[in-house]
Amino acid sequence: MPVIFFRPYNRMQKYIKAAIASFLAFLIPVASFSQTPVHSNEFMYIGVGARALGMSSGFVAVANDVTSGYWNPAGLVDIESGLQVSLMHSQYFAGLASYDYGAIAFNIDEHSAFAVSYLRFGVDDIPDTSELIDSEGNINYDRIRSFSAADNGLLFSYARMLPQYDNLKVGVNAKIIRRTAGSFASAWGFGLDVGAQYAYNNWMFGFSGKDITTTFNAWNYDLDERMREVFELTGNEIPENSTEITMPRFVFGAARNIMLYESFYVLLSLDMIITSDGKRNVLITSDPFSFEPNFGLEFNYGEVVFLRGGIGNIQQYHNTRGDKIRSFQPNLGVGVVIRDNLAIDYALTNVGNSSIALYSNIFSVRLNINPRDHGE
Repeated sequence: MPVIFFRPYNRMQKYIKAAIASFLAFLIPVASFSQTPVHSNEFMYIGVGARALGMSSGFVAVANDVTSGYWNPAGLVDIESGLQVSLMHSQYFAGLASYDYGAIAFNIDEHSAFAVSYLRFGVDDIPDTSELIDSEGNINYDRIRSFSAADNGLLFSYARMLPQYDNLKVGVNAKIIRRTAGSFASAWGFGLDVGAQYAYNNWMFGFSGKDITTTFNAWNYDLDERMREVFELTGNEIPENSTEITMPRFVFGAARNIMLYESFYVLLSLDMIITSDGKRNVLITSDPFSFEPNFGLEFNYGEVVFLRGGIGNIQQYHNTRGDKIRSFQPNLGVGVVIRDNLAIDYALTNVGNSSIALYSNIFSVRLNINPRDHGE
């Protein structure tokens, strides 16, 4: 008869969750390696800035501030100051994971700009239970250590206006990916993005090509004999050094700014995301290309107070009875600009489908240093 050790419920529940989280940290890359690994670096597509997220990421033609380094580097030319800084923090899955973003952008001259952006999606303080039981079969909670499973992205962006082509702007990103699961597994990745924007009267058009060269992540596993034994005893495949790739995706966008009454405007935007990594559960699916639209709008009064909304993540799936269900993700947001120096934005975004009440409250700030004189 096996011997069962009983501990207080809350403590045991904590370690059960920790063990599951530890397993999932390894399961994601291992599962990717078991077949063609083309779905990777998904954290780079969550989005940044409460303004854009409040508009359901319909932003590739609209981007005109420091967050353009993420959405469309061409928009950096339009930053409203000599130096602009943005920060954002949000939590996912009831606080289990945190998502952070920071960026700085500045004008090189009147026709070009540069930016550096950093993103991190991670689960921290995960207890490592691999040594919970010693070689004699005894449980020792003092042997538990903690680690983090984190995905990091660093983007270097350059944008330039091409005045000879009438309001055409272009940009490029060079990005470095660093993914880790404690000291057990790590990966480096490198890729390129390109972008363009064109303005005509009150119309704005945008294009973004992400991972156009295909981004490669090279995974390296550092497992000691004890860790390998744990994998074998639990029936899990021992991961091997390998490579996963991120296929290109293309975003085409259009937006129009409409004056409703004096200082009251509405901005309407539509993005069409085209992925090239096979069938996805989106509005229009095919192999290898799938098509996903995002709709956004922004009301503003005097470029000071903003109200935003949007619809995205349109999917269709089958429920347990086999019925086809279509879902979508509604987003809302507000923003305020204080003396042209500071912008504070908030977005309420659904991280699942519309039938699940899992919402994230996202705040971001944008600071203008040496703001431009609008009278110039």
